[in-house]
Amino acid sequence: MKEEFRETLVIGAGAAGLNCALHLPAPSDVLVLCKGGLKESDSFLAQGGICVLHDPDDAAGYFEDTMRAGHYENNPDTVRCMIEHSRETIDELITFGVRFAREENGELAYTREGAHSRPRIVFHADCTGKEITSHLLAAAQKRTNIELRPYTTMLDLLFDDGGTCLGAAVRDNRSGEVSLIYAGNTVLATGGVGGLFAHSTNYRILTGDGVGAALAHGVAADHLDYVQFHPTTLYTKRRGRRFLISESVRGEGAQLLNAAGERFVDELLPRDVVTAAIRKEMAKEGSDHVRLDLRTVRGGEHTLEKHFPGILHRCRKEGYDVLREPVPVVPAQHYFMGGVRSDLSGRTTAPHLYAVGETCCNGVHGRNRLASNSLLEALIFARRAAQDITDGGRAKGKTVWDYTQKEIAAMQRARRRLVTQETHHESE
Repeated sequence: MKEEFRETLVIGAGAAGLNCALHLPAPSDVLVLCKGGLKESDSFLAQGGICVLHDPDDAAGYFEDTMRAGHYENNPDTVRCMIEHSRETIDELITFGVRFAREENGELAYTREGAHSRPRIVFHADCTGKEITSHLLAAAQKRTNIELRPYTTMLDLLFDDGGTCLGAAVRDNRSGEVSLIYAGNTVLATGGVGGLFAHSTNYRILTGDGVGAALAHGVAADHLDYVQFHPTTLYTKRRGRRFLISESVRGEGAQLLNAAGERFVDELLPRDVVTAAIRKEMAKEGSDHVRLDLRTVRGGEHTLEKHFPGILHRCRKEGYDVLREPVPVVPAQHYFMGGVRSDLSGRTTAPHLYAVGETCCNGVHGRNRLASNSLLEALIFARRAAQDITDGGRAKGKTVWDYTQKEIAAMQRARRRLVTQETHHESE
C-alpha cells in the first residue's frame, strides 16, 4: 500500500478547496483531491451570482436579510465576518480574472434575488459559479506547490489515539489503488449531500463523504436535517441531476403560475417559503409541477439573452420557448446548511482538521440560506482556514510530523487492516 506525506491535504476541488489551497504559502506542499473530474463540483453550477456588500449603508440591511432568511438561527458573528470581507473577496476574484457584468459606465452591475431587500449580487451572465471556479482552478494549476489529483475518493480520515487528524485513506477511482496520505493539516471541502436524494441540482458524486467520515470519528456536526430545496428546477421525468433555473430570473420579474395561469406566491420570499407554496399548490392541483413565466422579466428578450443565455439554451433544448410560454418547474434538493461544526477559521473539534464550504456548518446560513451567499461564504472562510494553518496550525497539538517512525508504522498497520476490510465489504 502506497504511503505519502504532505504538509496540507485538501479534500475537494470546488471553490472552497481551491481558494484554501491558493492562500497557503507558496513554499508549502499542498495536495488537492477531487472525487470526480476537476470540473465536477457544484461550484461550477452556480448560476445566479455572488453577494457583496453594496455600500457601507447596506451593512444593516444585508445582515438582516441573511438573518431573516435563516430564521434567526444564524451565528451573528459569522454573518458579520462574511459581510465585512465580501468586498475584498470580489476585488480579489477580479484580480484572478473573473469577469463580472458591468454597467455602461464600467461599474459593477448588481442584480437581486429572493429575500434580498435590494440588489447586491454581482454576476457573470447565468454561469457565475463556472466563471469564478474556472479561474481559481486555472490559478491553482499554475502553482508549482499545488498538486491537483482528480478521480480520487476519500475512504476514511486518519486519527491518532488522542483524536488528532493525521490525514486520510484514499482510493484511485481508476486503478482501485488505496493510499494512505499523512498530512500536517487536513481540510474537508467535499461539498454537499445532493447525491443522496432522488431529485437534486447537485452532482451525483456529492454524497456527504466529509461529514460521514467526521461523524464516524466523533467530530462534532450540526443541523444535519437542514437541507434547502431550490423552488425552481426545470421539470423532467428523466433521471439524473436537475437543471436549476436561477433565482435571479425571479429577481428580474419572472412569475410563478398555477395551472389556471394565476400567481399564487410572492416570488421574492425566502426559498423555503416559496418551495412550501409550490408544494401546496401542486397538492391542491394534483400536479407534479407548476409553471414559471419568464416573459414578465424586466427588459424582456434583451435581458433574457444577455443575462440568462444558458437558461434559454437549456429550455429550448428541452422543447420550451420561454418567449412564448411558461416552463414547468418543481422544487429539488439544492443545498446543505448543516455539516461539520467549524469556527470562523474553519477549525473543527478535531485538532488539525478543518472544514470549509458546504461541508461545514459555521452558522452563516442558519436554517435557510440566503440566495447567493454560498459562494461568498465558501471563499471567505476557506481563505481564513488557510490563514489559520499558515499562522501556526501545527502548533495546536501533536501532528503527524511529531511521531516517530515506529509509531507511524504501527498506525499504518492498523489502517491497512481497516482499509482492507472496507474494500472487501464494498466488493461484496
